[in-house]
Amino acid sequence: MVEQLPISTPLDLVFHALADPTRRAMLHALSNGERTVGELAEPFAMSLAGASKHVKALESAGLIRREVKGRQHLCRLDAARLADAAQWLSFYERFWTERLNVLDALLRQEDVQSDTQGDQR
Repeated sequence: MVEQLPISTPLDLVFHALADPTRRAMLHALSNGERTVGELAEPFAMSLAGASKHVKALESAGLIRREVKGRQHLCRLDAARLADAAQWLSFYERFWTERLNVLDALLRQEDVQSDTQGDQR
């Protein structure tokens, strides 16, 4: 028997959507304003159906909103879920900061030592 995965949380859906470089590029394009699915597909070697699958993943994650006007599907960025992801990541920022502070201190100590050795010559 195969164990079923738990239902994805909104945050899981956001990180899943952001894991794909094509979807990240589409989000970046939408940061400059509303685009059609065709316009989002244009920079990539993919069919409109392929682009639509990426748009659906972004839409499912709540990262974009799509409005249908006739035959056009207009997409616009909805950054609220990105803020949720940023907030989740910010908890871990202290770990990066601590490690970078230690590295900075070591590099400064190394600079001081090499300056001191240079003065002794």
